[in-house]
Amino acid sequence: MLLTMEHSKISAWLRESDQTRLAQLWQEADGVRRRAVGDAVHLRGLIEFSNYCRRQCAYCGLRADNRNVQRYCMSDAEIMQCAGQAVQFGYGTVVLQSGEDPGVSAERMSRLVRRIKSRTPLAVTLSLGERTDEELAQWRAAGADRYLLRFETSNRRLYERIHPPRPGTRSDRIAILHTLRKLDYEVGSGVMIGIPGQTHDDLARDIRLFGSLNLDMIGVGPYLVHPDAPLADPLRRPAAPSGQQVPADDLTTCKVIALTRLVCPRANIPATTALATVNKDDGMELGLTRGANVFMPNLTPPEYRVLYEIYPNKACTSEADDGHRRVRERIEAIGRTVGSSRGDSSNYLDRHDPAPSPY
Repeated sequence: MLLTMEHSKISAWLRESDQTRLAQLWQEADGVRRRAVGDAVHLRGLIEFSNYCRRQCAYCGLRADNRNVQRYCMSDAEIMQCAGQAVQFGYGTVVLQSGEDPGVSAERMSRLVRRIKSRTPLAVTLSLGERTDEELAQWRAAGADRYLLRFETSNRRLYERIHPPRPGTRSDRIAILHTLRKLDYEVGSGVMIGIPGQTHDDLARDIRLFGSLNLDMIGVGPYLVHPDAPLADPLRRPAAPSGQQVPADDLTTCKVIALTRLVCPRANIPATTALATVNKDDGMELGLTRGANVFMPNLTPPEYRVLYEIYPNKACTSEADDGHRRVRERIEAIGRTVGSSRGDSSNYLDRHDPAPSPY
């Protein structure tokens, strides 16, 4: 079930600075989270298996023209070893993420998905950028459960400033999200918060679009730019009207998490790595206590992890046993439990249940 909220109300909350009022928002979002999806925090093992990318996104360190990045693509054996760690740690899902790598063929990904599904109990989430309808259908048939593709901003002009299309093409991520729904994926999307030129009204429209798309997973995080990307140059950044620029900070990110939980009660919402990067002390905890119910520890081998630099100084939890234990301890310290299942989206399950949850 989706809950409606007027644009003006969402926009007002995004501008809210009164701590007493915000405490009420945090409490309401956390209560809805508890009633709608429970207290379990579902852990997803993130595997960043390739940093090749054909796109020229204006904020990203993996962009095709960046000659300062050392490129890599993990082997199937290396990926399977990481999936084995996910099983060992009790995670319910692996997330296979890469740049938009044309070298990753549909056939290779199909074989890899089938291999993971046949040898482990894991759900498989793919995050491989904009791919053809045929590729998406092939991966779903191979057993992929979920696909994550952020639309980043609903402001089309702003989107094209930061995500230039490939020559001869037009990027339409909303259309791809609809295709994913038709293929019966659990559909994930999300936005960046504080993109140069983004206004509070833009962000309010993003949150309402989450509801219109009836998303199963929604990831939001603060905008972070790589120093080798064009938007690192202040002279090349889009400008919002005076006083209307959304800040790229942890407070605004938490507001968006909370409001997203109110609009989409049954969706899975992670406390993202980007939030933990701008607030390394307790960003994860803030997200989880203000509406989130998912966290994604990084299983990428360290020698590759340092090369998957969308933005610098990324906060990462170690794949080692002590890092895994520390994540569990931090979750339990805020009174939550670690999920013991695949953590399928309640929103997705509702669509397949003749008597879905009334919430």
